[in-house]
Amino acid sequence: MLYVGIDIAKRKHECFIINGQGEELTGFFTVQNSKEGFQELLRRIKVFEPHPSIENTQVGLEATGHYSDNMIGFLRKMDLPPVIMNPLAVNLYRKGQSLRKAKNDKIDARAITKLLLFGDFEPHLAPSYHIEELKEFTRYRHRVVKACSGFKVSYDRLITIVFPELESFVAEKLGVTVLKLLLEFPGADAIAGCHLTRLTNLAHEYSRGRFGKDWAYNLKELAKNSIGTSSRAKAFELRHVIRQIMSLSEEIKLLDTEIKALVIEADTSLLTIPGIGYKLAAVILAEIGDIRRFANPGKLQAFAGLDPTTYQSGQFTGKRNVMVKRGSTYLRWALLLAARLACQYDSTFAGYLERKVASGKHYNAAMGHVAKKLIRVIFKLMTTGEAYQATPA
Repeated sequence: MLYVGIDIAKRKHECFIINGQGEELTGFFTVQNSKEGFQELLRRIKVFEPHPSIENTQVGLEATGHYSDNMIGFLRKMDLPPVIMNPLAVNLYRKGQSLRKAKNDKIDARAITKLLLFGDFEPHLAPSYHIEELKEFTRYRHRVVKACSGFKVSYDRLITIVFPELESFVAEKLGVTVLKLLLEFPGADAIAGCHLTRLTNLAHEYSRGRFGKDWAYNLKELAKNSIGTSSRAKAFELRHVIRQIMSLSEEIKLLDTEIKALVIEADTSLLTIPGIGYKLAAVILAEIGDIRRFANPGKLQAFAGLDPTTYQSGQFTGKRNVMVKRGSTYLRWALLLAARLACQYDSTFAGYLERKVASGKHYNAAMGHVAKKLIRVIFKLMTTGEAYQATPA
């Protein structure tokens, strides 16, 4: 068996090769992150294994986000699906091999290779089309929502400066009517100086007839008596922030449409669990991938970072154990949210939560137990394809 360790970087990758007896077959060598570099890696492997395949060659690398995507794709095409390791495991192994505080790409490449030899790893097989696309869509949606939330915080700050009374006047300060009016008149002074007829017409148009002359008149009077600061710079920034919020909100709607279509095509039974809609199902499916990667629900729980920490030494055993919170952040978020929703819509989950709280557990700890129960349900549904038999709350 041949073992190949690769330390991934943006422009180049450090590599190391050993055989099944742990003998170093090559020194460290570097390949570029290019087609020529990938071919050079394959040529080096073929020196020791003329016909490399999953049966006789194991390649390992750390999970490094998008930097490793192209290398992983190349290896899969060459019938060498790689083992993708948790960087934490590699880091702990490297530290355990020497008392010296040393770390560089070459040391990491050797650690990955030796860990391949002594560990028990499964190659990371290519996910299905739906899973791969859902992962890209859901993670991109997360970034867009996060960016939009940032602009909403800026919007709130600017409104407090230029027209603080507006919040008590409108039911929703991020409503379409308010956003479009502020895009036209970015501040109390601009609204106060606008002719009532024009303000009425715009309010009527933007609200699709819900707001008329009385609403416009009251808004204008409120603006006249506002303590808001008149600032050309703040007005410019407010317009920019509003345009970003409107643009990103439309982008989120388009993403939701794409995500829903893919979840429908995936035909998942997760949608039968009360509280899990298309967006939550998409995140859960995307992050779990092939359920066959997990031998049991406990493995899936650990992957989500929902298993408890343990600490015991001599006669001491820790009692206040918190969640590990290692693994997929996206999956952990989706499971905890789905658990709360399941308690609202399904009596089985609601009763389970009540029993945990009644036994003396803090609400958050009890909700963690509900999430673990949900993991067991999800594992069974994804393994068997069965539908969940809901019990109305």
